[in-house]
Amino acid sequence: MHPTIHRLTIWRLIASRHPSAFLLAAQLLSLLLYPLMDQTSEGRMLFGGVAVVVVPLAVWTVSRSPMLNVLAWMLAVPSLILTIYVVVTDDNTMMPLAACLEALLYFYAATGLIAYMMRDTRVSADELFCAGATFTLIAWGFAYAYYVCQAWYPGSFTGLEPERERTWLELLFFSISNLSATGLGDVLPVSAPARVLTMLEQIAGVGYIATVVSRLIGLTIIQQQHLK
Repeated sequence: MHPTIHRLTIWRLIASRHPSAFLLAAQLLSLLLYPLMDQTSEGRMLFGGVAVVVVPLAVWTVSRSPMLNVLAWMLAVPSLILTIYVVVTDDNTMMPLAACLEALLYFYAATGLIAYMMRDTRVSADELFCAGATFTLIAWGFAYAYYVCQAWYPGSFTGLEPERERTWLELLFFSISNLSATGLGDVLPVSAPARVLTMLEQIAGVGYIATVVSRLIGLTIIQQQHLK
């Protein structure tokens, strides 16, 4: 077998066994690149375009359900088209709509991955990667929701420089700190819709830890006891 074909076969095998690891790696890689592109709408939307391709692929690999795949692509394709439109035309008026579709896509993918973890009674390596990937999906989804909220209700968030809107990276930082219950306070919700979204994310974070993560920990302990 040709070395290139052999390497592709290995990567295809890894992707089929650990799709969540690829999704988690893509999310973390985009996080490392955001500071380089955060000040440009093209950069943020470009990474958003990459995300709306990666997430449906992850859903397809995990769910194996044609109907779920169709729904995922129905969210991903319009979002990707709007992303390209914004980058090419520099028409920022379409960014909230694209962000809204991306938020729905991330929440949909997170729901699919949670269902994937909950329906199994044994913890695999991919499910451990899936727990981390799902956390990032929820955090990214709420970050897009915050972006839409800020666009529809200007002044929804304040911070160290209250006279300006929060950047995409600031909203993502707020989402991750809020979901993880860190609560650093650099970004504060001040409008009613922003506060409602914040409370919903806090509930989602507590619920995710209490149900999904605690279940994985419990199943892992049970598996280790059976191996002794």
